[in-house]
Amino acid sequence: MPLRTVTVQVPATTANLGPAFDCMGLALNMYATVSLERASELTIDIRGYGAEKLSRGPDNLVYRSVCSLYRRSGRTPPPLRVRCRNVIPLNRGLGSSAAAVVGGLVAADALEGKKLSDGELLDLAVRLEGHPDNVAPALLGGCQVVVVNGDEVMTSAVPIKRGLRGVIFVPQVEAPTKQARDLLPANVPRGDAVFNVGRAAMLVLALSQGRWDLLSAATQDRLHQRPRQAMFPAMGDLFEAATAAGADGVFLSGAGPTVLALTRHDPEPIGRAMAEAARSRGVDGFWKRVALGARGAHVAHEERS
Repeated sequence: MPLRTVTVQVPATTANLGPAFDCMGLALNMYATVSLERASELTIDIRGYGAEKLSRGPDNLVYRSVCSLYRRSGRTPPPLRVRCRNVIPLNRGLGSSAAAVVGGLVAADALEGKKLSDGELLDLAVRLEGHPDNVAPALLGGCQVVVVNGDEVMTSAVPIKRGLRGVIFVPQVEAPTKQARDLLPANVPRGDAVFNVGRAAMLVLALSQGRWDLLSAATQDRLHQRPRQAMFPAMGDLFEAATAAGADGVFLSGAGPTVLALTRHDPEPIGRAMAEAARSRGVDGFWKRVALGARGAHVAHEERS
């Protein structure tokens, strides 16, 4: 019998991880929830972040993703009740739009009997969302290196040795991705490109081999973080505070303004230090421990007719 209701959980993601600009992302254990239920007419219910401003009409991003999956098979989506529980802050560099797209696709695919492979879902999600470094870990979980090779999206998981912990500071201020990307220069010096290529390679080695002593150097960047500091001037102070409190590495999460620190020790002093540094600059926000390399999108509940 066909499913009547399906509920999918999708993780938040952090992209770039410092030097791996646009080609590496990591799933975090903050799960948005998307539920689809067959109904007599379209209704969209939103709770949590964005409830006061996100569309409840056909242009809602989750619903547009649902429709894209049906269009792929030449079908029209049935009337649905769509329910979104958003625990991922919007426009903070934590992959909220990737979670919406992946959640809609995976939920619709599950409702119709899981007809698409992970690769097919990934290709469709990348076309819809445009940021494979967020989409891949949102769908597949873990830490993913992503390369777009012609028309093909290629991804490979980076195993993370046990013992590394994460902590984020999430400012109240938003930083829309397009606005943050518009700050980036069209060209970069060769030395800066070499700087980032070497550190991105070292970052993969550090994570996969447990070389936490390399993280301070391996999370440095010269391509995107400094220009984006114009949108979040307190960034440098948070980096310094996290390092002084024991962080092994620290970087801007995606386009920011969230800052993520990595440590082999207790994350709490680092979170508190970043919060205090933010307050000293007049920035409100909160800190939170996060698990690294969380599970990707998955069906949490289903009911049959």
